[in-house]
Amino acid sequence: MSDKPLVSVVIATYNMANYLPLAVRSVLTQTYKNLELLVVDDGSTDDTLESIKPLLNDPRVRYITQENKGQAAAKNFGIRESNGEYIAFLDADDLWVPEKLDLQIPLFLSSKTLGVVYAKLLYIDETGNKLGKVDNYGLYRGKICNPLFIRNFIRFGTTVVKRECFEHLGTFKENIRMGIDYDLWLRFSTQYEFDYVNRPLLYYRIWSGQMSNNCRERYLTGIEIMKYFLLEYPGVVDKKTENEAWAHTYVGLGQCLRKIARPIAPVLSSYIRALFYKPSYIPAWKAIIKSILHI
Repeated sequence: MSDKPLVSVVIATYNMANYLPLAVRSVLTQTYKNLELLVVDDGSTDDTLESIKPLLNDPRVRYITQENKGQAAAKNFGIRESNGEYIAFLDADDLWVPEKLDLQIPLFLSSKTLGVVYAKLLYIDETGNKLGKVDNYGLYRGKICNPLFIRNFIRFGTTVVKRECFEHLGTFKENIRMGIDYDLWLRFSTQYEFDYVNRPLLYYRIWSGQMSNNCRERYLTGIEIMKYFLLEYPGVVDKKTENEAWAHTYVGLGQCLRKIARPIAPVLSSYIRALFYKPSYIPAWKAIIKSILHI
């Protein structure tokens, strides 16, 4: 292991006793052995500790607790307590494939400006059954700031990050409840390159209790992240890309509002706002026609 860099894995967890042991095992059974695992318990009130007690015998595992402060604070706690040259993240309800780190870490040797390596994911249900659906978001490598501003295609649990990125550009913003990874990737994309492994390395669990089910808040938070990024890093995103991003985002917000059975007025308002940024945006026109036909 001495010739391989140490990878710190951070699992922030809150009341995930049902799934956490599976996530921990998927880290400890990695074919890449030079790792440490920091399980950060964000003030859980269930039997989280009891659920993983047998796994704490592995000397690579550290179980640390804090009062409930939210996922960003828990992840930052894990980063501060970690020792690795690289830091990887896994949510407590997801799983890694055994060779994940072995496939990703060598890519960092190809470029000194490489900051993040990500991958595809495969969806599973609440009981761990594969849903046969692979994430088909576009993959980009190198300088990815422009396409990333349009859509967050970086799947959080697939990432490995060079520690240097956090030291230069900061950690997760703790005043953001959702989309904390999107804000992070946008900041990192201003100075670092990204790369990927073109295969699923994460099993992403779809279940009723996950935070990402709140699509309206996710979009509204994403809009605030985008606005702040443009103010913080003026000129990094070109105007054409910015307009494309706003059009894409407001169509997505409209589709979200329609999905949760909101009145038609705010739905159409979102689609029209997308056209304000890009009058020729076909997805917006299609969404408007579908909404009118639905009425």
